[in-house]
Amino acid sequence: MLINCVAYQNGQKLLEIPITEISDYLKKPDTFVWVALLDADEIELNRMQEEFNLHELAVEDARHGHQRPKVEEYGDSLFVVMHILEKNATEFNVGEVHVFAGPNYVLSVRNRSSFSLLGVRGRCEREPELLKQGAGFVLYALMDAVVDSYFPVLDALETELDEAENQIFHTSKARSSIQHLYELKERVTQLRHAVSPLLEATTKLHTNRAPKLCASTEHYFRDVHDHLARIETSVENLREKTSMAMQVNLAFVTIEEGEITKKLAGWAGIFAAATAFAGFWGMNFKHMPELEWKFGYPLALGIIVIVCYALFRQFRKSGWL
Repeated sequence: MLINCVAYQNGQKLLEIPITEISDYLKKPDTFVWVALLDADEIELNRMQEEFNLHELAVEDARHGHQRPKVEEYGDSLFVVMHILEKNATEFNVGEVHVFAGPNYVLSVRNRSSFSLLGVRGRCEREPELLKQGAGFVLYALMDAVVDSYFPVLDALETELDEAENQIFHTSKARSSIQHLYELKERVTQLRHAVSPLLEATTKLHTNRAPKLCASTEHYFRDVHDHLARIETSVENLREKTSMAMQVNLAFVTIEEGEITKKLAGWAGIFAAATAFAGFWGMNFKHMPELEWKFGYPLALGIIVIVCYALFRQFRKSGWL
């Protein structure tokens, strides 16, 4: 679906144009065209390929989707893939933004995501001096908006981990915490998969070997790279804390199970002693003095009670009961 198709000249918005006139405006000096698509189908992508003369490999990646975050150069144009993370009930919906950027055009294709980029266009149009830098600045603005969307996701994950850690030492919730922490670790991994490849890819946009398209906006892309580096550091710390919380939780469950095992073993020892005495005196031999003695029965019961009580005191003193 076409969201908008606008031509700009010297940083000022000219007008919204139909797709069929894109190639005409691309020929005008100091003019670039910015097109935004949502869940574009193959027909729309083919039309954009004809109008902008997009590289076949880049279009194929956009057509198939599910790409790893990356920045690829095709001559004097760039193809950028970024992931957008939106939280559902227990997982992230991973959408994608594909950006084709050339000397006089920017084409953004958003797939499987409700994250709106209209605010980026409004921001750029309010800063004509910056928009005058052309497609390079628009590409930065789009990347900056996507990267900034990772910060609320990161904050939510950190808050969720803090809440999970508070539940670890609750005996009744120890087992459920394992599942919660595992699901949390999966979401942290999804964020890492969105950030780490993009961090590596953006390095080429602000170095001495930056593409010509980014020549006048290198310092802006350096800012994006710094944000990604900060997020990646936080993500790695979050992964370590989550793994440690899982280990602590498992250790706590193991300790609780050990305590239960000791209690069962203690009571089993007590009853084993009673059973041993009962089994000894329960043998039906004819010549057993205790069977004929009138105090035999109470003596047997007394010995059993005394031995069981002594075992109980010893186990209690040892912390088993």
